[in-house]
Amino acid sequence: MPRQELTRLTGRVGGPDCDDDDCPNVYRTKSGSFIVQGDLSDVFVTPSGEGLVEIPEHVLREAVRALGW
Repeated sequence: MPRQELTRLTGRVGGPDCDDDDCPNVYRTKSGSFIVQGDLSDVFVTPSGEGLVEIPEHVLREAVRALGW
C-alpha cells in the first residue's frame, strides 16, 4: 500500500522526534486499521509475518487527539 493512501495522524516534520519523515508515526488506512512506524524492537520473537515497533507515548496521544477520541 503506498504511503499516499494513508492518513497521517501524527509526527509533524520538524517536531520533537521528527526529522525529514523518519519519525515515529501512526497512520490510518482507508479500511480503518492502523499502521505504526517506529524503532524496531526485539523484546520477544513474533510469529512469522509480524513485527514489533516501539513508539513514544506522546505519539499515541497525538493520534488519539487527531481521531477525536
